Amino acid sequence: MMVRNWMQANPMTIPSDMLVSEAKRLMSENKLHALPVVDGGRLRGLVTRANLLRTGHFVLRTQNPAEFDYFVTRLKVKDIMVRNPATVRASDTMEHCLLKGQELGVAQFPVVDGEQVVGVISANEIFQLAAHCLGAWERRCGVTLAPVRVGPGVLGRIVDAAEAAGAVLQALYPIGRHEASPGGGYPEKRIIVRFHAPDVGAVVAALEAAGFPVIESVETQLPALAA
Repeated sequence: MMVRNWMQANPMTIPSDMLVSEAKRLMSENKLHALPVVDGGRLRGLVTRANLLRTGHFVLRTQNPAEFDYFVTRLKVKDIMVRNPATVRASDTMEHCLLKGQELGVAQFPVVDGEQVVGVISANEIFQLAAHCLGAWERRCGVTLAPVRVGPGVLGRIVDAAEAAGAVLQALYPIGRHEASPGGGYPEKRIIVRFHAPDVGAVVAALEAAGFPVIESVETQLPALAA
């Protein structure tokens, strides 16, 4: 999965000499989480909702008319923006984006192609990606299997057991760290199984009989078919 397919393309950008009050208005009206700051076609900084909230809260706490006047009429984006923000490329993978965000503690990235800002990707897009992967908008059943050593043939055995019990498999997600287990060999991971099935209990029983203990299960009803 590439960043270009999940980012907010053609993002709104603002100049560094824009008033912070105007940037706040644009962000609120357009329901944005971040605005890239671009001067002369080059990325100079990033203004985030958190930047604006912190600045606004400071002004409200002081209850100083002069501070409020400065915030509204004089404070500029360049005074509060994150300078030289971390970026990702449109050609990067979402996995790279996730790891970089975790390492840097960053929730928004401008997306660049060369020196041009072509998009923005934020925690909102990451949540959408996770929701798509987990079928949040679909009526799928699912189980989570206890940690299992994910070696050759393991996922195939899970599929075979579930399908033999009437499940129509939609996805398998091994969840866990990639490092090998302390004793060496393949890592142990929990396995999330998403499927459609008329009888989730039968699928659970089949998986456990095959040696895969189920630690949780979710059953959702498929919508009734039209007559």
